[in-house]
Amino acid sequence: MKLKPYSALSLSIAGILLLGTGIYFIFLRPALLPEDLRFMKSTLPEIQETIPGLALWLKNVFWVMGGYILTTGLLTIYISRTSFRTHEHGSFWIVALTGLSSIGFMILVNFMIGSDFKWLLLLFTLPWGCALILYRLNK
Repeated sequence: MKLKPYSALSLSIAGILLLGTGIYFIFLRPALLPEDLRFMKSTLPEIQETIPGLALWLKNVFWVMGGYILTTGLLTIYISRTSFRTHEHGSFWIVALTGLSSIGFMILVNFMIGSDFKWLLLLFTLPWGCALILYRLNK
């Protein structure tokens, strides 16, 4: 059974999830989530009074971060349709390392801070892991 299309499809799904995450950070994510306030052991009024420009600054930070997440998703989709699909030399390790350094670090930090989204983000790694397993099974 040929698994190449399935490994590429799974990696494309991982890329689409990153695209969606990037769009969320750019257009929808508020400057501070309730979990952020819990982690900082503070309230929104306290933060607004102490650091009045923080919300605007964080919005800019999330635009940049969202752009990078979206770009990672686009590149992941491209790799899934090209070098990963054709099993180009090194594509497995590039995909594995980019998964660890992108969604992997995001999940690690979200577990460290007790994020409300940690389990959802952990689910986002399933297509990535499936892609790598299917890639290896089709060697």
